[in-house]
Amino acid sequence: MQNDVGTGGHVPVMLERVLELLGPALSGPAPVVVDANLGLGGHSEALLAAFPGLHLIGIDRDPFAIEHSARRLSPYTDRTTLVHASSADLADVLAREGRTTVDGALFDLGVSSPQLDEAGRGFAYAYDAPLDMRMDTQQELTAEQVVNTYTAHELIRILRDYGEERFAPRVAGLIIRERAKEAITSTKRLADIVRDAIPAATRRTGGNPAKRTFQALRIEVNAELSALEAALPAALDALALGGRVVVLSYHSLEDRLTKQALTARTKDTSPPGLPVPLPAHQPRFRLLTRGAELPSEEELARNPRAASARLRAAERIRVDD
Repeated sequence: MQNDVGTGGHVPVMLERVLELLGPALSGPAPVVVDANLGLGGHSEALLAAFPGLHLIGIDRDPFAIEHSARRLSPYTDRTTLVHASSADLADVLAREGRTTVDGALFDLGVSSPQLDEAGRGFAYAYDAPLDMRMDTQQELTAEQVVNTYTAHELIRILRDYGEERFAPRVAGLIIRERAKEAITSTKRLADIVRDAIPAATRRTGGNPAKRTFQALRIEVNAELSALEAALPAALDALALGGRVVVLSYHSLEDRLTKQALTARTKDTSPPGLPVPLPAHQPRFRLLTRGAELPSEEELARNPRAASARLRAAERIRVDD
């Protein structure tokens, strides 16, 4: 979801490839696609423009994203359903809309440009702002609460698991000591604490030392990985025969979960040693990408934030009897 700066006219990440991969599934009469991470609506707008019979269901937990996309997609109001919800609720959203199957599903994971660029959202270490990081501004849990109330053990866990921070104990230890003096309420103070906790030799390489801590806190606050673990299987289950899913991820944790979910659906599960595969155990899906695809050099020149993008896709080739 890491698109060009700005909320109007931005170019979504790997747009042409997304359209190419989803296109064959959306060429029939009255196709339905679900955009599980609507964001600024760039991918959705392109899909609606490319496929005149398409109905789009867009889901996002960020009220700003719903408001902005409603304006952006206003020319297609009769063909859009926008829902303020977490992608984890995808199955419930489809059920409420009376959709037993869909023809396409798109996941554009991660944090959007407005969330990064609006200092008041507290996602970025580049600005001094309240320590917030909520994608859904209506939820209670904030990064400030995590930083000031989690135990050292809990902080180490999320820094290691979600930030892949090898100095997690040092960072967590300094956070505990500093919050005992005064609550940590700003992004700048937290970034300074993290920098002080990281050894000087390490600080000289690899960019801002606070990057991994901020990523870990954002994932924890928004339950991003558990949302993906619920939403992606739900989308795969809902795909009609010939239906396709495309997933854009922006860090290794998301990409690993995506790879695991898609690989599990594309394997023959027949017991080993049988002379022929059992029909009931043959794969229901096939991979459309070989490994994770990367943005082109041309796209990276236009949008440096696309550098971390990884794209995977699959198609349903069988349905359960």
